[in-house]
Amino acid sequence: MSVETMERDRVRLWSIEGNRQRLDGGAMFGNAPRALWERWAPPDERHRIDLACRALLVEEPGGRTILCETGIGAFFPPPLRDRYGVLENEHVLLESLRAVGRTHRDVDVVVLSHLHFDHAGGLLAAWEPGRPPELLFPRATFVVGAEAWQRACRPHPRDRASFIAELPALLEASGRLEIVEGDTSPTLGPRYRLHRSDGHTPGLRLLEVPSDDGPVVFGADLVPGRPWLHVPITMGYDRFPELLIDEKQALFEALLERSGRIFFTHDPDVSMCRIARDETGRFGAGESWSRLDGLEA
Repeated sequence: MSVETMERDRVRLWSIEGNRQRLDGGAMFGNAPRALWERWAPPDERHRIDLACRALLVEEPGGRTILCETGIGAFFPPPLRDRYGVLENEHVLLESLRAVGRTHRDVDVVVLSHLHFDHAGGLLAAWEPGRPPELLFPRATFVVGAEAWQRACRPHPRDRASFIAELPALLEASGRLEIVEGDTSPTLGPRYRLHRSDGHTPGLRLLEVPSDDGPVVFGADLVPGRPWLHVPITMGYDRFPELLIDEKQALFEALLERSGRIFFTHDPDVSMCRIARDETGRFGAGESWSRLDGLEA
């Protein structure tokens, strides 16, 4: 196979910024003391830290486009927008797609790691007075894991507020919903793997994009950003923190062997890094990318 042919077979990656938000730093860092976490994420006067809600756009050589998540979007009415620290009124994800020459109508597949509102809210049009929720991405197949789907349809009281009540019905009514049972998806095809994680929420799926330069795994809420590369660090939102720690350890070990990279949805400054390990055995960020702009993977 010629070098030219190999390059044509490589996918291209874009980091697509969505609406940013500020959430309580203590909640985001679980049982880590503030004296530790505020060095990584300085809080504001309301004790909130800056967070991105970033999506990953994958373009295949044949032109098919896959979007990993959609961020929080702008579906909240103003009081809830303030409560959850959403910074912009407009639907930033749509503007970011336009900036790379695409619209939500061009996306062929949307992969949803889970259906918490800060990962799936961007599926909906921006809030307007008196307007019911409207599903965007009119040609996309929506891929979500079976357990995550069940959780969204029948949430536990502990995390009921993390879901959008109207969203499951809208996804079902689209006729383009694929509920995944295993680690592959018929829509995506066998080249893509969906890693399962239960520590944050049951049945979360992390898309792995294959690459000769080391696979790229969409970290979702298993690894929201660089501080959470330190294996003991978890969030207060995680359902099963000890399980999550074990899941991170196993994923990092596997990625390190394969020179793998992890994509961050919530890190305010870095979109992706290669997994590294220091002389003490602690995992951290190696080669890093602040943004991806058509990166050949």
